[in-house]
Amino acid sequence: MRRRHFMTVLAATAAMRPLAAGAQQNAMPVIGILHSGSPGPYTPNVAAFRQGLSETGYVEGQNVAIEYRWAEGRYDGPPALAADLVGRKVDVIVTRGGTPSALAAKRATSTIPIIFTSGDDPVATGLVASLARPGGNLTGVSMLIDELTPKRLELLSELVPQAKVIALLVNPNNPATENVMRDVKEAARVKGLQLPILKANSESEIDAAFASLVQLHAGALVVAADPFLSSRREQIVALAARHAVPSIYAWREFADSGGLISYGSSLTAAFRLVGTYTGKILKGAKPADLPVQQPTAFELVINLKTAQALGLTVPQSILARAGEVIE
Repeated sequence: MRRRHFMTVLAATAAMRPLAAGAQQNAMPVIGILHSGSPGPYTPNVAAFRQGLSETGYVEGQNVAIEYRWAEGRYDGPPALAADLVGRKVDVIVTRGGTPSALAAKRATSTIPIIFTSGDDPVATGLVASLARPGGNLTGVSMLIDELTPKRLELLSELVPQAKVIALLVNPNNPATENVMRDVKEAARVKGLQLPILKANSESEIDAAFASLVQLHAGALVVAADPFLSSRREQIVALAARHAVPSIYAWREFADSGGLISYGSSLTAAFRLVGTYTGKILKGAKPADLPVQQPTAFELVINLKTAQALGLTVPQSILARAGEVIE
């Protein structure tokens, strides 16, 4: 009798094992990260995302898995990558690299929660119904990247007042480029500046753009915010030094790498917030109930070593506004 009872229990336990194993596997949620850039330059941002995620109790490899998809700066890449993540039935999709990645994810699914970072107005681009009440399955962080490009032109003109020709470097494949060029042209017109436009979407075109600065008699350069251009940060900073052209950038990472000056919102803070939002959604929050966040502070970072190498004296008016000075 005892043996019969033991065998019954053993058989029941064996039958339950596959179910238990499946339940344990399904218990670990999966986050899909869709990034329009390349892994290397964005390693600190991914670390900030993990930090925000950990603040809600999730640690990659322990109780959450992350699937990474990188478009390598190609704007035609996100749709296929988004479809792949949807096909893998991830629990949340996090997009980075502007509106194209977010729109690709939105078109791929209306049910999986999506958390984006965007430089455009997410209401105007159709990502959400409103900032306070996003509606649907999307929310995220609107970083006001492109709106600040005219301000960067003004800062650079203040730093290099003798420059009457200031060039603008853009990626022609970026859907936001037309709006950026329009706004910066208007800012240049108001200040009486000439604004030649340089376009580059490959390493060789970046080289060619800098080579043309001499013929254009450009005394300074504004580098537009763009995932591909950001992925070529080291190349751009090195060329700016080689051609001795004062340049301003959207992200402090450029100044950290030797760029002259940067002005924009904090990528680290944005990604940390996205990580926190992701954790909240994994715990049951709905994207429609999480308002789209906007930065309340902007970083002005000046690299004095680079300024000295260029023979520039940074005006006290700019130094007083700087959040950080690299010496």
